[in-house]
Amino acid sequence: MFTNNQIPRCTPEEQGVSSVAISGFLEAAEAAQLELHSLMILRHAHVIAQGWWPPYRPEDVRLLFSATKTFTSTAVGFAVSEGYITLEDKVISFFPEYAPEAVHRHLEAMTIRHLLTMSPGHSKPSFGIDYRRNKGSWVRHFLQELEIDHPPGSRFVYSGGPSHMLSAIVQKVTGQTLLQYLQPRLFEPLGIVGARWETDPAGICSGGFGLSIKTEDFARFGQLLLQRGVWNGCRILPEQWIHDATSFQIDNSQHGYGYQFSLGLHGSYSSNGAHGQLCLVIPEQDMVITLTAGDNRMNEVVGLIWEHLYPAASEMALPQAEACQQGLSRQLSPVGYSCSGHSAESAAARMRFVKRYEIMDPLESVKVVAFDFKDDSCIFTLWDHRGEHSIHCGFGMVRYGMTTMTGNVLHHEYQPDVIQVAASGVWRNEHTFEMVWHFIETPFRDTIVCTFEGEKLTLHRSVNVNNGPLELPALQGELAP
Repeated sequence: MFTNNQIPRCTPEEQGVSSVAISGFLEAAEAAQLELHSLMILRHAHVIAQGWWPPYRPEDVRLLFSATKTFTSTAVGFAVSEGYITLEDKVISFFPEYAPEAVHRHLEAMTIRHLLTMSPGHSKPSFGIDYRRNKGSWVRHFLQELEIDHPPGSRFVYSGGPSHMLSAIVQKVTGQTLLQYLQPRLFEPLGIVGARWETDPAGICSGGFGLSIKTEDFARFGQLLLQRGVWNGCRILPEQWIHDATSFQIDNSQHGYGYQFSLGLHGSYSSNGAHGQLCLVIPEQDMVITLTAGDNRMNEVVGLIWEHLYPAASEMALPQAEACQQGLSRQLSPVGYSCSGHSAESAAARMRFVKRYEIMDPLESVKVVAFDFKDDSCIFTLWDHRGEHSIHCGFGMVRYGMTTMTGNVLHHEYQPDVIQVAASGVWRNEHTFEMVWHFIETPFRDTIVCTFEGEKLTLHRSVNVNNGPLELPALQGELAP
C-alpha cells in the first residue's frame, strides 16, 4: 500500500540491488556521453534510486512523444471493459462522415485490433512531425488519403496514424477526450496531477504523441502495469487487458509488439518515446526503470540496463553499503547546472549595453534580434512571423522562465504557445557570446552562438536531437540605426 499515493523510498540494498551496479550504469552512460535528464528505478514497489540532472527538476512534466501510445492503449482497455467498443469493431463504422465514396475492401476490413497492433495495411508510416504540419482533419487524412496496400493484420508498420485513430474512436464513443476520459480512471487513482495532452485541429488528443507528465508519474504507470492493474489494493485496469497489451500480438522484426507496447528481452515490455523517453517494465526482476533523456541512442541506454542493472537484482536483501550509497547519491544529485567560459576575463562581458540587429533571414522569418546585457544576465529578444519572443539567460547559471520562442523546425515540429525554458549565457571570447536554452519539458537543448564583428552579427542556432535538421541556416544581421 502507498501512503498518500507516495511510492516508498529505500536504499537499493534493501530491495536486493547493489548500489555499485547502479553507479556502474551511470558511469557507463557518462562515458558514452549519453544525455540523461532524469532516472527513477523501482524494485518491489519501492523507489531505490532517483535523480534529475540540472537544470531538469522533479516537478517538471516531460513530453513523452510516442510513449503516449501506451496511454492511448490503456484508454482503449478501459473503453473495452466498459462496453463502449470491442476489438473487432470496424474502424470505418465510427466515421461514416469521412468514408470515401468507394470504400476499399482493406479499409472495410480494418478493425480496432489492427490499429492496436500497427497493422492497418499501410506500407508507409506517418509520424508526429507529419501530423503537426497538417492543419486539417487528421481522421479524414487517415481514412481518405493514406493508401492501404495490404490486407489489415498482414504486416507491421510502426506509425502514428493508427494510434490517433484509437484516440478519435474513444472520443467518439465516450464523448470525452483521452485526457478527460483517463482523468478519473487512471490519473486520479495513481496521483498523477498536471497531465497535459496536445490535440489535433478538431480537439482530439493526439493518440500517438503529445502527452506530458512527470518522470515519477511515468514510473507510477509502469508500476501499475507491473502490478497487473492493481493500485493500493484496488483494481484499476482489467488484468486480462494488461496481459494482452503487453504480450506478443504481432511480429515487428525485433522481440514482438503488443497493443502499442514494445516487447523486449527477458519478458520485458516498454513504453518508448523519441529522443530518450522510456519506461521499461521487467516482471522477471519486479523492476520498473523510467528515464528521460535528450539522446537518440536509446539502444545503447537499454543495452547498459541489461549489462548493469538487470543482473544486479538478487532475491534477497543485500548488506548495507554506506560508502557506495553515498557515492551513488552524489551521482544522482549533482550540485547544479553551470556553464564554463571566459566571462570574467572578457571586456565585453563587463559591459552593460542594448543592441538591436536587423536580420537578413534566408527563411524570411526572423526580422530583428536584440541583446540587453546586464551585470549577471542577458535578455535576448527575437521578432519573427509569430511575433516577439524573449529569453532571459543567466551568466554562469540558468534562469528559469517562460517563453514563446519559435523552435518548431528544430523541435520535431513541436511549437506550444508558451513553454518553460532554463537558459544560460557565456562569453567565449570578446567577440563570441553563447546561449544555451534548455526547453526543460522536452528533450530539446538549443545552442545559440552569436559572433559580433563591428556592426555585424552572425547567429548560429543548433539543437541536440531532432528527427529533422539539427541546425538552422546562419542569420546575418547589421546593427540597427
